[in-house]
Amino acid sequence: MAEKVNGVSLFEMSLQNFNAAADLLDLDSNIRKQMKLPERELTVNFPVEMRDGDFKMFTGYRVQHNTARGPGKGGIRFHPNVTLDEVRSLACWMTWKCAVVNIPFGGAKGGVICNPKEMNKAELENMTRRYATEIAHIIGPQKDIPAPDVYTDAQTMAWIMDTYSMANGYPVPGVVTGKPLSIGGSEGRNEATARGCVYIIAEAAKYKNINLKGTRVVVQGFGNVGSIAARLIHDEYDSKVIAISDSKGAIVNTKGIDPHQVIEHKRRTGSVVEFPNADSISPAELLTLDCDVLIPAALENAIPKEMAPKIKAKIIAEGANGPTVPEADRILYENGTFVLPDILANAGGVTVSYFEWVQNNYGYFWTETDVNNRLREIMLRAFYEVLSNLQKYKVSLRHAAYVQAIGRVHEAIKARGIYP
Repeated sequence: MAEKVNGVSLFEMSLQNFNAAADLLDLDSNIRKQMKLPERELTVNFPVEMRDGDFKMFTGYRVQHNTARGPGKGGIRFHPNVTLDEVRSLACWMTWKCAVVNIPFGGAKGGVICNPKEMNKAELENMTRRYATEIAHIIGPQKDIPAPDVYTDAQTMAWIMDTYSMANGYPVPGVVTGKPLSIGGSEGRNEATARGCVYIIAEAAKYKNINLKGTRVVVQGFGNVGSIAARLIHDEYDSKVIAISDSKGAIVNTKGIDPHQVIEHKRRTGSVVEFPNADSISPAELLTLDCDVLIPAALENAIPKEMAPKIKAKIIAEGANGPTVPEADRILYENGTFVLPDILANAGGVTVSYFEWVQNNYGYFWTETDVNNRLREIMLRAFYEVLSNLQKYKVSLRHAAYVQAIGRVHEAIKARGIYP
């Protein structure tokens, strides 16, 4: 995570895509400078009492990239390799992601350097509550609204919501999204990122004249996004999932793998490895399998330059943030691979987070059918807006998406002006 690729940091890579798209637009040069840099970066160092009674120091971050279009929005990840550069990059991507689907949020992100797999529930709760207290002065339902990310979940959000509410003296459900239903969460939120990704895959398949029934699908990463995307595309579109990987290994069966069985196997064993109805392969080999749809749903930089020429997928749907490095992206575009960029393909999560925030503000909750229908409407509208840019500018779908997003943020900054 967040390591440099060919000497280039993750944030520098994110700026490459920004610059390429911004060059296509007649942007005000001063606003362009403003759009590149985060508005605020907070680093916190705090102690947590561990199970043996000793205190351990943790470092956490919260970055707010741009709030011209609304409150900051973005997840919090717990991972041993979290860095400020990574969080900065993810906050930047959140700005463009919210803008490309046209929801009234800006971009933010957070993270704590830790290894959740080595911590018990009490330690995780204590760390989460202390981190929430440290960043409490810059988050809030009208300021910056965290959500789950890598190794965080609805329980994590419940702890943050409760900590923030205790300090305010009344419940503030809108301070986070991705909460349990019992304290203001939204129906459909858990599946939203994967469902939105599958909606985009289905529209892209129509555009490329590919029938999803029987298409061969490869899924890299089998966490929340990858496992649900595999299940949805298998169940609702009758596609054939032929290979799956997680952090411990990869499996393949060209005749098809039942994702429900793999989900159960991973629940029991902790990994997809040694699934009885498939063969083991290397994670690198998984990316180069002959398939129709590849869903990278793991971490950043999963597709390096060296791997790009070997990829045979017709469509790549980026379920993860930043899985394709810019050099690989150019090769894939030149080779005719239709890459559905992260800021579009995995925007379903933040879209339903927006729905959750709206429901919290109004105190009125929608059915799962309502949520899914509204999600589909927003994702499809965004896809065809981006497709229009692709046809207008003759660029990749990624640069077309950035054009859409950057244009909207530029317009908002220009309208608001500079204070004082």
